[in-house]
Amino acid sequence: MNAEIKKQLAADPDGLLTYEYIANHIDTCAECIDFLIDNMINVDLTGQFIASAARYLSAIDAVEFKPSIDKLVAAVIDKDRERRYLADLLEGVYGVDYKERADELRATDDNFRRIEKRLNPNTVI
Repeated sequence: MNAEIKKQLAADPDGLLTYEYIANHIDTCAECIDFLIDNMINVDLTGQFIASAARYLSAIDAVEFKPSIDKLVAAVIDKDRERRYLADLLEGVYGVDYKERADELRATDDNFRRIEKRLNPNTVI
């Protein structure tokens, strides 16, 4: 990624340009993924594109991108105050069987616990 592209992405108004860059360059952006994730977190005020990026990276390779996915999920939890995108992360990041694995996920994944608490604030976890 050259300096001009970084400059363009730094001016991204909402995270869409950064998300599109990740999606279109997934095979070649490993060396700059930290910049891309940080940039998206800085510019996406609602968490919309951050959530999409977390789901996308999880679908591509959840193991390879785990640190980035964890960082993105944590950012969505902080930014998605209206809870528009959090529920989509459950299946998109934790799998279609997340309900069956909920006890295990609660025990091992702080982000999962935080999402559950945000979506169901009256539930004892």
